[in-house]
Amino acid sequence: MIAIIDYDAGNIKSVEKALMSLGETAVITRDREKILSADKVILPGVGAFGDAMGKLRGYGLEEIIKKVISQKIPFLGICLGLQLLFESSEETPGVEGLGILKGKIVKIPEHMGMKVPQIGWNSLKFPNTGRLYKGIAEDSYVYFVHSYYLQAEEPEIVTATTEYAAHIHASVEKENVFACQFHPEKSSDVGLQILQNFVAL
Repeated sequence: MIAIIDYDAGNIKSVEKALMSLGETAVITRDREKILSADKVILPGVGAFGDAMGKLRGYGLEEIIKKVISQKIPFLGICLGLQLLFESSEETPGVEGLGILKGKIVKIPEHMGMKVPQIGWNSLKFPNTGRLYKGIAEDSYVYFVHSYYLQAEEPEIVTATTEYAAHIHASVEKENVFACQFHPEKSSDVGLQILQNFVAL
């Protein structure tokens, strides 16, 4: 069973739907026991960093997420779910993130002809081997919706990058923690393969 953490963020149902299309049992929940007994855990979401951290803390989910990770259960953050794993975001100065990984979330710079938020398909480069990308060719396209992006402190954890007005750390992997800024659940066959690779861990 895959637990999808429910903290009132947008876009959670589409992750459930994608997993079900792969034949997986997925449960959207904030129930502590269900999350801790899951085979895999996903933190998806679209929304604002500060609001999301407030909800995670208000529902007592911060401690559960840290316990999941300490118990070595495979964990995947998607979009806002990636950003929340890090220490801080320029979107909400003064609000601490989960701090599970080292790095900061910064605003995509205004750039000639490049709209912010970035909404659309971009290709990936793989600077380090990532288990989520098994069987996926470099330069494959995935779907992004974001105004802020990751600058990871540890280059060795970055498994995918993309270029959009900046050099964007698009995906990371460290031990049992995986995260991607793009939306695999909206990235056609490539995205489904990424989710399948996570399920198969």
